[in-house]
Amino acid sequence: MLIPITRRFVFLNRSFCSSRVVACFTDNQEPILSKDETSTHQILFAKVKRWQWWCLVSLNVIFLLVGQAAAVILGRFYYDQGGNSKWMATLVQTAAFPLLYLSLFFLPSSQHSLTSSGAPSIKILASIYFCLGVVIAGDNMLYSVGLLYLSASTYSLICATQLAFNAVFSYFINSQKFTALVLNSVVVLSLSAALIAVNDDSDGPTGVSKAKYIIGFICTLAASAIYSLLLSLMQLSFQKVLKRETFTVVLEMQIYTSLVATSVSLIGLFASGEWRILHGEMQGFGKGGFAYVMTLVWTAVAWQVCSVGVVGLIFVVSSLFSNVISTLSLAVTPIASVIVFHDKMNGVKIVAMLMAIWGFASYIYQNYLDDSKARRTQTRETESQNDSV
Repeated sequence: MLIPITRRFVFLNRSFCSSRVVACFTDNQEPILSKDETSTHQILFAKVKRWQWWCLVSLNVIFLLVGQAAAVILGRFYYDQGGNSKWMATLVQTAAFPLLYLSLFFLPSSQHSLTSSGAPSIKILASIYFCLGVVIAGDNMLYSVGLLYLSASTYSLICATQLAFNAVFSYFINSQKFTALVLNSVVVLSLSAALIAVNDDSDGPTGVSKAKYIIGFICTLAASAIYSLLLSLMQLSFQKVLKRETFTVVLEMQIYTSLVATSVSLIGLFASGEWRILHGEMQGFGKGGFAYVMTLVWTAVAWQVCSVGVVGLIFVVSSLFSNVISTLSLAVTPIASVIVFHDKMNGVKIVAMLMAIWGFASYIYQNYLDDSKARRTQTRETESQNDSV
């Protein structure tokens, strides 16, 4: 599911663009913004105190973690109780996108206008939204197939590889540097996925053969790679085409790409003929017809809650941080799936989860080093300015 990092005082986008906003909080808790950008959202955050900023970050982190974990658990519940429509499982991942419009009402009206000099044409915008939306629909379909053939815990551990893919794509597309810690994270996360792949004691859902387990693994791995590629392509669109990255612009991209993805999913649902089995699914659902409807509705809502968190973190912090927090759910979803579905956590999966956490920690530590370096640089510049005065 698409969109798909905390840095203590200084925030640099290592994932995508070195010229991204640098926000530093000084002792008086007022952020100092870099001079290379003067967009509206930077001016807004210049007026936000540090504790308010942390509250905003924390709220978005909760939205992302709870939304993503709940969506995966409900998606697995849908299949376990008799649901079998892959296109329906794909549709609910974006169908509740109108809820994102509510966020626009909290923005000042001045943020909704585009300057004539910087705004791309409607044709270019439509092309970007359409292409990304189609890819999102395909990515969501791969995730649906993966969740159909894998347990929720195994699925979540494989999804953790998106962080490794993100580093690779960001290196080639967005000129991110590869440090030793980043390379360590990529290798460790890759090995973690490899352990899941060769795990002979796989615990797929009842009735899933080894061949289908492999299909689920490949689809989930491919979906994770495409998800990371989408993040890089979106950031590239902001840099090269949109030339702006306000909250409104980010949110509008999320809304319109979701609209396209929902339309593609609906076409797939009817073209495949799966719409004919939906009534039978509802009648035969293990917990009853009402539970069937509520499962689909709350799955859709959970994905959009997750999307609000993702977009919020991209805006407030960076895309890399948003991806890292998504990966953090690997420590939440497997545990939740063990409690809810009694998934088996054998030695191999525990080692894989620990390795994934290791990879996550490597990324966080690299972020910490970057923050410390940037903060020292900011301090030296401030002292130099004071001395000159």
